[in-house]
Amino acid sequence: MAKTQKEQNAAGISTERLIGVAVPVGALRGEQSIGVGEFPDLVEFAELCITMGVELIQILPVNDTGYESSPYGSLTAFALNPLYLRIGDLGEAAGFTDKLIALKKQFDGETRFPYYKILRAKIDLLREIFAANEKDITAKAKSGGSLATWIDKNPWVKEYAVYRRLKEINGEKSWKEWKTHRTVNPEDIQVLWKDQKQQKEHLFWAWLQEALDTQFSKAAKALNKMGILLEGDLPILMNEDSCDVWAHPEYFYPELSAGAPPDMYNSEGQNWGFPTYNWQAQAKDDYAWWRQRLSIAEKYYNAYRIDHVLGFFRIWSSLRENNYDNAILGRYVPYSPITKKDLDELHFDEGRIRWISQPHVPTSEVWGALNEIQDTGAAAKEAEKIFSQVLDRIGNEELWLFKKSIKGEQDITALGLHPAPTAYLRKAWRNRLFLEYEKGKFFPVWLYRESRAYQSFSGDERNALDALLAKRLEESEKTWETQGKKLLSILVESSKMLPCAEDLGAVPDCVPKVLAKLKILGLRVIRWHREWDKPGQPYYAFEDYPELSVCTPSVHDSSTLREWWDKEADQGQFSAFLGVPSLPKVYNPGTAKTILSHAAAAASRFRVFQIQDLLHLSTKWYAEDPASERINVPGFVNEFNWTYRLPAAIKEIRKDEALIKSIQELAAVTPKKKSR
Repeated sequence: MAKTQKEQNAAGISTERLIGVAVPVGALRGEQSIGVGEFPDLVEFAELCITMGVELIQILPVNDTGYESSPYGSLTAFALNPLYLRIGDLGEAAGFTDKLIALKKQFDGETRFPYYKILRAKIDLLREIFAANEKDITAKAKSGGSLATWIDKNPWVKEYAVYRRLKEINGEKSWKEWKTHRTVNPEDIQVLWKDQKQQKEHLFWAWLQEALDTQFSKAAKALNKMGILLEGDLPILMNEDSCDVWAHPEYFYPELSAGAPPDMYNSEGQNWGFPTYNWQAQAKDDYAWWRQRLSIAEKYYNAYRIDHVLGFFRIWSSLRENNYDNAILGRYVPYSPITKKDLDELHFDEGRIRWISQPHVPTSEVWGALNEIQDTGAAAKEAEKIFSQVLDRIGNEELWLFKKSIKGEQDITALGLHPAPTAYLRKAWRNRLFLEYEKGKFFPVWLYRESRAYQSFSGDERNALDALLAKRLEESEKTWETQGKKLLSILVESSKMLPCAEDLGAVPDCVPKVLAKLKILGLRVIRWHREWDKPGQPYYAFEDYPELSVCTPSVHDSSTLREWWDKEADQGQFSAFLGVPSLPKVYNPGTAKTILSHAAAAASRFRVFQIQDLLHLSTKWYAEDPASERINVPGFVNEFNWTYRLPAAIKEIRKDEALIKSIQELAAVTPKKKSR
């Protein structure tokens, strides 16, 4: 992309302080869009941003996710989502005006866009348009034609088109459930692509991607010409049911499921169901897959958000074969394990090792859980089932181990026991100090200090074990730093885009050091950027935010600033932090102006606000229920998530002079100076 007129470093990356806005493409209400934002709407929105003094637009991922609305569940790292195509701009759409008008009338009045219905309607209409123009499109796909040239420049589209065809004829099921072609190699894909009987279907998907690329590229170039930076979002992980995992299984560890360890919001951790990367395999071709991702992204973006950057250092992983429906018994990969030799040196015999690595279930606790069943006959049947199908007794002791047939908590749930013993047994399954993930290799479970084994140790035993774990953690930190630096260096050197990291969660000490060294901006979410280890957990002063950071009051996975203030915040503490004790209890434009002005004065290079938070500077755009303005509520799969729309068309928002003036004032705020 051509350079913008902003201050730039030698690599062409902006080094200027900017105010930005985060908005999903699908949220935009353009004059010509059909019920959902489309790529050309970015230009109309950018014109509004220029008026407001906003110089950066940050969007969510826009890759094809099929009929699932989450933009982080991509079917492909390369293809764009047909949802965002403006059909009316296609030359082939001439003669379909009436159908386009009907679709707009059908969907434009929706408060949130119905993802599946709109996408289904668009795909159906696009198939009609393709059929009506098949002869001309096929001609363009022949040697020397415009579509053929585009395919040659974008060879990934061949495996994508084949994958999409196979997925569709298999009822949109995961490729693991297909009747045929569950396992393929590059030669197989080429044969499938060249199959003349399937040419029409493959060309449909290629034609669609060419159109999407054309529209998105045109919009991106227009923004660049306006001086607006466009920041994309590259999810670190790929959906298990994706073209990439299907076509390139060597790049992944399909037996591992990525996620996050327990935290204050997720007591059982998060199991995302996405396979982890086999970095050793990717190194063999010099990370060609990642380099290609960045090369394609660079066609559109000036900057990009690295989703879950911690995963480049180490990633929380659970074994799929264990049927875990949570991540509480996951482990970090890579990690310096506790070995059998380590335990021998602690004088742990086989019995002791079993004690710390396998959950032991006392008979009395099982009966305690069964006591909640009022019917004694039913309780007796449950007991018989548990002691015969779930547990094995250790000799004559009143202690039991889980049978080898029990691989995880889902196996326990599948037994159909009463809720009380089911809940107990699931909890008991987690009650261990170590997870033996490979023979003779142990990882301390996240809550190991609460385990029965750890609690049974003497003070000296705990001290010896804690010292060993601290040593292994220190070794692991060095490994994480080496890996993170290497992998992120590959990203930085592969593109002129400015990398911005999403570095939330349990952050190892090495992460901020590596990000700073590579000039990667970190993320500072105001409500979470606190000194958690100090009494009262004070907020960091805005003037102490790193220059290499993005400051924001909310993110797509959180409540809006308004909902946070009204329902979640410690208003007294936050008001005192701002030095404005008189802030009202109920959020209003005055509250918004005060909080956003302080955030705008942060020392961060970028201060990026969710579009909802900016709109709350004007009473015109307040929804009755602030929860209805969220983009996503993590942990739920429903029709609400990821379907947020602006409360009005862009042209209507432009008429709100008070709003525009307030945002212009934010853009003019100067950074606070350090007080020390």
